[in-house]
Amino acid sequence: MADEKLPQGGHVAVIGLGRFGSAVAESLIDLGYEVLGIDSDPRIVQDWSDRLTHVAQADSTDEEALRQLGVHEFGRAVCGIGTNLETSVLTVLTLTEIGVPEIWAKATSVKHGKILSSVGADHVVFPESEMGERVAHQITGRMLDYIEFDDGFAIAKVRAPQGAAGRTLAQLGLRTKWGVTVVGTKRPGEDFVYARPETTVPEGAVLIVAGDTAKVEAYAAEN
Repeated sequence: MADEKLPQGGHVAVIGLGRFGSAVAESLIDLGYEVLGIDSDPRIVQDWSDRLTHVAQADSTDEEALRQLGVHEFGRAVCGIGTNLETSVLTVLTLTEIGVPEIWAKATSVKHGKILSSVGADHVVFPESEMGERVAHQITGRMLDYIEFDDGFAIAKVRAPQGAAGRTLAQLGLRTKWGVTVVGTKRPGEDFVYARPETTVPEGAVLIVAGDTAKVEAYAAEN
């Protein structure tokens, strides 16, 4: 694995395969992404060897080790390390130094989060393990936010589809085509507008859609 390098397109590096990191990694796999999982514990690496696209044992604070794994060629990386604050901070710093464009990092406190941001984390999250799937959807860029409920129902904030501006929700027909319901629309800096069939989608708006989890994900993946 040390000599294998992956292009950044549909790939994400997840460092630290604890509860949060593994939840994000599994959800990214489910979304069709290839995942390079990295952990310092050989037992964890072995456990995930047949579940992720690629997995490797490495010191994530070692710049050369990450370069050998090709992490510097990835567009996005997730640092899921939370229990060892020093390793967490040094890992984010190393990812910054090797030039990873977009870094997501788990924080266990506000102070921890501030430190992570100061050394280069673009997105700091304060997750419980069940948030892994939500964060995965945000990382892919398909959804701006996402909440899934226990009964297979989901709500997501997504960008309006191309060509939607100036058209009404009835004209878009998302419910007929995709089986999702538009709950409302919102433009940056403006109030939320509850959706009606005659609601016109403004330029640059986001849509809040709801429905069956699979249908919401399918719609977001195509828009």
